[in-house]
This record gives sequence, structure tokens and C-alpha cells, in this order.
Amino acid sequence: MGNITRRGARGLGVDSAGSAQEATSTALHTKLCEAILREDCTTIKMLLRNHPVNQPITILANSTSYRLLLDQQTQSIIPIHLAAEYRKAQSLLCLLEHGADPEVRDTRGFTALHLMLLHWPITSTTETKPGDRIQRILTNIQNNAVTCLRILCEHGAQVNARVDNSNKHSPLHLAITYGTYPVLSILAQNGAHVDATNESSMTPLHMAADILNKEMMETLVACGANVNCAVSSTGNTALKLAVCTASSKAGRLLAAGVSCIRLLLIHGAKVNAQDHEGQTAMHEACFGGREAIINLLLEFEANVNILTRNGESPIYMYLQRSSNIRDTALLTRLLYHSYPLRLTNHHGILPAGVMLPEFHLLRETLIKLSQKPLSLEDICKRNIRNIYGEKYKQNLKHLLPVKIWNSVYSYDLAYLLK
Repeated sequence: MGNITRRGARGLGVDSAGSAQEATSTALHTKLCEAILREDCTTIKMLLRNHPVNQPITILANSTSYRLLLDQQTQSIIPIHLAAEYRKAQSLLCLLEHGADPEVRDTRGFTALHLMLLHWPITSTTETKPGDRIQRILTNIQNNAVTCLRILCEHGAQVNARVDNSNKHSPLHLAITYGTYPVLSILAQNGAHVDATNESSMTPLHMAADILNKEMMETLVACGANVNCAVSSTGNTALKLAVCTASSKAGRLLAAGVSCIRLLLIHGAKVNAQDHEGQTAMHEACFGGREAIINLLLEFEANVNILTRNGESPIYMYLQRSSNIRDTALLTRLLYHSYPLRLTNHHGILPAGVMLPEFHLLRETLIKLSQKPLSLEDICKRNIRNIYGEKYKQNLKHLLPVKIWNSVYSYDLAYLLK
């Protein structure tokens, strides 16, 4: 019995020693965490003598200094990741100078740079004015984040390192996803590949165009982004993605979308580029039925006679939706640009919208029009419109007699269908 007692005593002694060691470790980790958050570089240097700089620190969730993931009992984080997430510039610099690896990854595959972008401060507000105390605070927060980003870049952070997950986002892709456009130029200046593709074969410009973020688009274009790069899986360009998104908007959002589309066109986006199905931006715009977008594409000489692989013209796409057909003025304008008028696709199928009973008379009229050859005069007028487009329409007005110009650019459905 005495032997049993002594063994039990030794077991208790080992458990007590382990508990004491664990408590000491926890205290060290907590102090290091607090020092990083306070940017107490003297204490950080002292504590790193007893803790490897690239090893995680584990903090109890009820710690007053660290309240991440409070639904879990503990949270482990690498010191440099903590400094990056909370934008502690002095702590970040201190850790890097003492051997912190900016490329070490957490369990989700993120580096310190990735985490900084994920936690970039959102500082825009419509309720503050320049000079307000809140605005000054927000500006300081933003400036501090920029300082941390520059520190990471200067100390070897890989600006093209992809997240180790299914998306394979580069830092530029992350910046687009989380709306951190101020970092785009900094990343590009430090060697970020502005046309890098993610797992979906999309470049940062594709992503920015898809969400109609003009500030990001402007920055990317200024940094040399290829405006005509196509998504390999679909053939979509930034222009087609922007037209697709903008076509579903109205009011201010539509106006913002038109502004994004114009930006791409001004910087050389090919207005008649076709995707893998043969669709152009005009096909997308006609299906959406937004006059402002269609007019803008026509201004940049969009071709309304290009067919998809299935034999569908832009006007075929326009006639797919009943809401479009009711806009007879826009329909007339498209008809004036369409020759020969193709109402069916390669399978002889008419657009779904024009097949509705309420459009019976219009359908019959359009069918007759598609079968009616144009006069030489009308062919000449159409060629002039297609050659000069909307962009040079007013210039042509100064060259032609008023009567002839009015005849060329007169959009009269009754005259067209007579």
C-alpha cells in the first residue's frame, strides 16, 4: 500500500509541474499579445528571448487583451499575424527585425499580407465632413494601415503569394474582394502582377468590372491592366462583365455602371469582342434593354449585326424580353442599324418575347420586314450610320445638307415598316 501511495504522490507531482509550466506559458503568451497590441517594443524584445518569433501564441478567450473568436475556448495566432490584423506598425516592424517571417501561413493558408487585406479598415462614411474629428480618426486609421502595408512590402512580403485555398486569390484579388482599393497601387508598385488570374481565371480588373467599382478599375488601368484580357473559361472581357452587371441596374447605379463602361471603352476595350458563345457586349446590352448602355456602345461603333454561334443577333436578344419590345423608340433605332434583319436563330426559332400573343401584329410586321429587301437608298443610309456610328454623327451634320442628314438619322418606325 505504501508503494501505491508513493506512485500516486509522484503522479500528482508531475501533473502539478505540467500545470505550472502550462500556466507559465499562458502568462508569457498573454504578455506577448498585450505587448504587441500596446506596441511596447521593449517588452516584445524581452519576451521573444523565451518564445520563438514564428511560433503561435495561445490566448484564453476570456483574456481582456484579446477577444477574437470568443465562441472558442482558446485562440492561437502567430505574432506577426496579430500585429498585421490589428495594424500595429511599430510591433510589426519590431517582429520583422527580430526574424519574423512575413510568409508564414496560418491554418487557413493566409500570410500576414493576406490577413492585413482581409482586415483592412473600412473608413468611408457619408455622415462626416472633411475636418470632422471622426473623419480625422478614420483618416489616421487608413494611414496607419498603409504604413503597415509598406512595412511588410519593404521586408520581403510576397505581393504575388496566393491564398492556399480553393479561390487561389492573389493579394490584388483580395483587395478587390474586400474593397480595399487604396492598396492596389502600392501592391503594383511593389511588383504585384496586375493581370494575375485566380482559380476562376479572372483578373483583378474582371472582378472590379463585375462589381462596377470605378475607383478600382481606374487604379488597375493606370497600373497597366489589360482591358481586353478574356476569362479563359468563358471568353468574357471586363467590358462584357460590366455591361452585364450594369444592365440589371437602374437610377444612380445604372449611371455608375455606364461610367464604368465608358472608362473601359476610352482605354481601348474592344467593343465587338466575342466570348466563347459568340456574344458581344451589345448582345448583353440588348438583352438588358438599357438605352443608356446601348447608346454608349453604339457611340463606340458597336456592330449590331454580329451573330452568336447559335445565330442570334443583338436584336434577337432584344426581342427576347417583352419589357424591351414595349420600348418602340429603342427598337426602331436598333432596326435601323440591323441589316440584314435576322429574326430567327440557326434553328429557325423566333425570340421568346415577340412570340407572346400581345405582340402578334408586331411579329408579323417584323417578319415581313426581314423578308423585304432594302432599297439602294436605304442601304446607303444604313452604311453611313454603321460607318460613322453615333460617335461622329454630329461631325457629319456639318458636312451634309440638313435634309439629307435628317433623312439618314431619322428614326421613324412608320417609315421603316411601310
